[in-house]
Amino acid sequence: MTEKFAYIETFGCQMNERDSEIMGQLLSDDDFAPTEDIYQADVIIVNTCSIRAKAEQKAYSLLGRLKRMKQKNPSLVVAVAGCVAQQDGKKLLKRMPFVDLVIGPQNIYNLPGLIKNLPEKTGKNGNIKVWDRLSPAFEIPPFLPAVDKGSPFKRFVTIMQGCNNYCTYCVVPYTRGREISRKFEDIVHEIEHLANSGIREVTLLGQNVNSYGRDRSGKQHHTFPDLLQAVAGIDGIKRIRFTTSHPKDLSEELMRCFAELDKLCPHFHLPVQSGSNKILKKMNRKYTVESYLDKVRKLKEYRPDIALTTDIIVGFPGETDKDFGATMELLDTVRFHGAFSFKYSDRPHAKSSSLIEKVPEEEKSVRLNQLQARQEEITQERHREYIGSIMEVMVEGESKSAAGQWSGRTTTNHIVNFDSPAILIPGQTAAFSAMVNWCRPSMSGASKS
Repeated sequence: MTEKFAYIETFGCQMNERDSEIMGQLLSDDDFAPTEDIYQADVIIVNTCSIRAKAEQKAYSLLGRLKRMKQKNPSLVVAVAGCVAQQDGKKLLKRMPFVDLVIGPQNIYNLPGLIKNLPEKTGKNGNIKVWDRLSPAFEIPPFLPAVDKGSPFKRFVTIMQGCNNYCTYCVVPYTRGREISRKFEDIVHEIEHLANSGIREVTLLGQNVNSYGRDRSGKQHHTFPDLLQAVAGIDGIKRIRFTTSHPKDLSEELMRCFAELDKLCPHFHLPVQSGSNKILKKMNRKYTVESYLDKVRKLKEYRPDIALTTDIIVGFPGETDKDFGATMELLDTVRFHGAFSFKYSDRPHAKSSSLIEKVPEEEKSVRLNQLQARQEEITQERHREYIGSIMEVMVEGESKSAAGQWSGRTTTNHIVNFDSPAILIPGQTAAFSAMVNWCRPSMSGASKS
């Protein structure tokens, strides 16, 4: 039997990374060996992101190149998954008619069967190539990830998907649907399985983890703090992280977890998006700058060493110099350890795309550069605060940027490079003293809140 190969290209956030892992495992179980050589592949999956225009453009650019591969090899299966697949559906097929399959996020668990039943493969009439239905009754299936020898020591674990907040700039409710929480027992069982397989760190994923469980009222109901406490009780798990949180849903109970759960890493990504109440209202964020700052204050009371990172959008329609100045002032007030910052872009279905008073691209670029420059100064100042302290580092492997050194990550999610005479094992922890050039910020992936 000729071996078949599958190649997956992933754009976007950690949720997409986890979805790609799931699709890869499903294909592997169906006798498709994974490959990193796109030209070797019999099946190519493009897992897309549409949160910003740039990510969507990258996906379509790759699909344009795949058209030539498909022309040379008609038996090649090209599938598009993720948020662009859900967003564009049949329109994607009209634009890229060589694509064999378009599958939204709720349909990835059916991928092997969908590939087998493609009209071209079965000889059936019809053209069922688009699977983009979002069902409010959807349940995230139980799923135990494969953990092979040599696998990374940390994993993403999906706990929910979708969002109910309808921020005016965001497409997530339209591409991933309403909030759907995964069954509590399925999550715990998966993490127990990971721990028994040698995984030491897990990151719990959702578009808004703070509201985990609320959609399961009438069923067995657990809150997000309940889940954190359960995961913290699993032997073998040493570190717990999560992303992403919406400030309006940040409860006192969750903040208290940072003081009570030793395994919960003192790093919190809390997207603020703007420092102007006027813009926050236009964004439909449902909190004020004052309420956000109050929660930051309480977080620091519960965990004084907590590292805070955030998301900021510049150039939202109607943003004036005064509004942008308020955002700059917020940076100096909170002094985030790091920030994802982006220029606003219109997205399909998002209400803000119909707003007038668009900020010119040149002005958005000027503001973004100014904000990023100031945040970089604050980040470096924050780093200097660690000098002379002793911090625990979990080894990730040999450094990719500093020859002869090792690389690891602190509980505050800073990547550090360090010397060690011993051979270290990924997942091993050690204490190191912070020096002047000791650490740089790490903010893995983009959030959606």
